[in-house]
Amino acid sequence: MREIDVSVIEKTVSELCIKANLLLPPDMEDCICGGAKAEKSPVGRAVFDDIIENIRVAKEENIPICQDCGMAVVFIDIGQEVHFTGGSLREAIDRGVADGYTKGRLRCSVVGDPLRRVNTGDNTPAVVHTRIVEGDGVHITVAPKGFGSENMSQLKMMTPSVTVDEIADWVVSVVSTAGSNPCPPIVIGVGIGGDFEKCAYLAKKALCRPVSQRNPDPWYEELEARLLSQINRLGIGPQGFGGTQTCLAVNIEQAPTHIAGLPVSVNVGCHVTRHAEAEI
Repeated sequence: MREIDVSVIEKTVSELCIKANLLLPPDMEDCICGGAKAEKSPVGRAVFDDIIENIRVAKEENIPICQDCGMAVVFIDIGQEVHFTGGSLREAIDRGVADGYTKGRLRCSVVGDPLRRVNTGDNTPAVVHTRIVEGDGVHITVAPKGFGSENMSQLKMMTPSVTVDEIADWVVSVVSTAGSNPCPPIVIGVGIGGDFEKCAYLAKKALCRPVSQRNPDPWYEELEARLLSQINRLGIGPQGFGGTQTCLAVNIEQAPTHIAGLPVSVNVGCHVTRHAEAEI
């Protein structure tokens, strides 16, 4: 049994909150640069130039890539041989988020109650997803999620009789309805299967997969490519000004489901689809 003091978790979460908001994952940055080269619209190319300049300035000036520093979503994989000491794991995660957002001068956007809407002042509580895995390590991913893109996400409880074409059409329609609101070029996370909440989790988790990494199942890999092509034919373009590069990547995650259902969800990520991770 390996013992880990929760203070280590707190410190790691704090560092990841800052890193995720200031630096895009390298593969995401490469994908944006690739999209800029592929964009056929002059206006679209100019928008890409601004996006790339924004990424550069954020690095050099040590400031957030986007003014919406998001709601902190924390995925934590815990080895079953780990024993946490020194207090509550959940409280340590929230202390880490609070420290990262205040110390990093990141915008705090969380309200403590959805209807009375008083800002908590430190971006807590975080949305935390825990998973027990084999081993004696802990893997943490912090994915700040802005709500310009989150508000455009949807979930639909389909029936088993639905066709792949119908699923694809619905996913594309979600993007079409979103238009320029999620600050394209976007990344699309698609969850297929599970139940209502599992399906939404899959779509959010899909946004944390590197955009350079395709689904390991060739069948779903082909569907990812098909959806990417269909979405880019919408012509929404960078920031909605028209063009050929509306979407940079489509990541699909699938899971077993009930014989009577077929949930499908779309989680929309903006051009700063952020996440940072660490292994303890």
